[in-house]
Amino acid sequence: MKFLQWAPGAILAITGRMSLAAYCVFCCRRIGTSGPITKSDLLWKDIRKISKLTGSLILGGFVFITYEVLALKKLLTLDTHVVQQEKLKSYIYVHTVSLDPSECQGILYKARKELHKVVRKILETEAKILRRPFDEHFSTFTEDNECALWVLLKRSQSEDRTIRLQAVQQLAESGHWHDYQYRTVAQACDQKTLIGLARSKDIDLRFFLPPPHLPKVKDDYAIEDELRLLLVSLPQTDLEQCVQYFTSLALRESSQTLAAKRVSTHCDKIEANGGLQLLQRIYQLRNDSAKIQRNIIRIIGNMALDEHLHSSIVRAGWVSILAEAMKSPHVIQSSHASRALANLDRETVQEKYPDGVYVLHPQYRSSQPIKADVLFIHGLLGAAFKTWRQQDINQPLDVKASEGEEIYSECWPKTWLASDCPSLRIVSVEYDTHLSDWKTKCPIEDHRKSIAYRSNELLNKLRAAGVGDRPLVWVSHSMGGLLVKKMLVDASKNPEMDKIVNNTRGIIFYSVPHHGSQLAEYSMNAKYLLFPSVEVKELSTDSPALKELNDDFLSFAKDKKFPVLSFAETLPTHIGSMVKLHVVPVDSANLGIGDLIPVEVNHLNICKPKKKDTFLYQYTVKFIQDALARELGS
Repeated sequence: MKFLQWAPGAILAITGRMSLAAYCVFCCRRIGTSGPITKSDLLWKDIRKISKLTGSLILGGFVFITYEVLALKKLLTLDTHVVQQEKLKSYIYVHTVSLDPSECQGILYKARKELHKVVRKILETEAKILRRPFDEHFSTFTEDNECALWVLLKRSQSEDRTIRLQAVQQLAESGHWHDYQYRTVAQACDQKTLIGLARSKDIDLRFFLPPPHLPKVKDDYAIEDELRLLLVSLPQTDLEQCVQYFTSLALRESSQTLAAKRVSTHCDKIEANGGLQLLQRIYQLRNDSAKIQRNIIRIIGNMALDEHLHSSIVRAGWVSILAEAMKSPHVIQSSHASRALANLDRETVQEKYPDGVYVLHPQYRSSQPIKADVLFIHGLLGAAFKTWRQQDINQPLDVKASEGEEIYSECWPKTWLASDCPSLRIVSVEYDTHLSDWKTKCPIEDHRKSIAYRSNELLNKLRAAGVGDRPLVWVSHSMGGLLVKKMLVDASKNPEMDKIVNNTRGIIFYSVPHHGSQLAEYSMNAKYLLFPSVEVKELSTDSPALKELNDDFLSFAKDKKFPVLSFAETLPTHIGSMVKLHVVPVDSANLGIGDLIPVEVNHLNICKPKKKDTFLYQYTVKFIQDALARELGS
């Protein structure tokens, strides 16, 4: 009879309308109302009955739940592939994940997609109420992006070049990937994709794996010893005299920077002897010296000229280092990295950029077609970047630049000219020059410093860089103008260089000493004190080579009839603290053909406009645009 009294509670507990704990309380209350109990043994009997009954109820509930789970399992199927895919997001990423969206349609996928729709609807409504734009990055379901990521990776390895380039561009431009998705790309992409991403503008560095771990060394002396051993291991045959000379000098003086700068041959031997890792270790240790790091990147750029070394350079982790260097605010650092990556990129770059040839624009992959080239050639003591910087001005701290305009340009061809003429390829050339021969030099350095030798060397480098394949304009300063004249005269006599001559559309000369320089006269008068260099001697007004070059060029230029623009300085230049002179007088800057424009600046500032809206820059841009009017479509 007592069991029948408890039955309603049991039924409620089993059917889920009463909890098991509540049912036990119900049972205890029934005991308390069943009449007076005075004997303890009866109490324990009832307690045993309660425990048996509650045990049966628990067992029955467990059986019932088990039955419900088994029945549910028959109705639903859990997609373990999706669960596994979720798990892989935190581990290693492989190429074998399915790209077919129909294979990713399990419970987890559907639930997340429905949740995504709800949240998207809320955000859209909120955007309408607050009258603000809706973030379209949320317009696609995350798992669709997941599949899109793998589709893009697959397409980046397509045999169709157009599909590959589009996939890399879409990867680079998608700024809504999660951290694990960046890691996915870093581990799963191939060499071409990795280099393409590194050459994409504003690329996220999470796309790149960090360089492999390098073993630690005791001190800097150990690094220097390793570098010396590397130099000793290189073959000493088939080397030009200057390379042999400076290599032996480096070994004798233990100068790692000199060795790193001079040794640019036998790249395959350097790689085979662990040179890539050694250079990377020096690069990491010397993060206090931008110059050392720049020279190391310069070596990597030289090694990248050899295509069979590309895979070794990539495996050594240099792409991530170069991608980071590309983001440097300093034009010299970023341009060295840009050159190295361009030499690695055989997908979109047909040209190769030898040592000393730098692309100022475009430094990234671009869909903008290149219609013409502009070449910048510096002069005595100049450089590929510093010669073409904006003139130093004292601007008050409270004066802010207008929107979109930089306060100061480290290299106006890279910033201003590239902005005004985006369809141009802007190239700057660098070569060593010296005023004096006081410094240690190679035994055959005199021959290498002559204008004739430099002309032949630079012509070969420029042809390797594709100069002559498009219409081009030359821009030169000081002795660089003499070099331009010599290159064009030499090219006109060499059938292999015809393209350079035939595609020249104009030349700009900034204070070029066509008839000699007063600096040479001053140096020659003090020759026993200054030991003037070969290039300075060639600038003398009575130099037969200078007069012959000018006559040959005038005859050549009049025949070709391309436009010429010359700027002449009118202010003297300080040479040290004691001497002040006109480096290139106006009559020497007068070529005899084309326009001659005197400017109230000194020799150093003749090629450094103060601002973008100054006459010097604006007239330069107009000349370039007029000379290339047909190509630029203006």
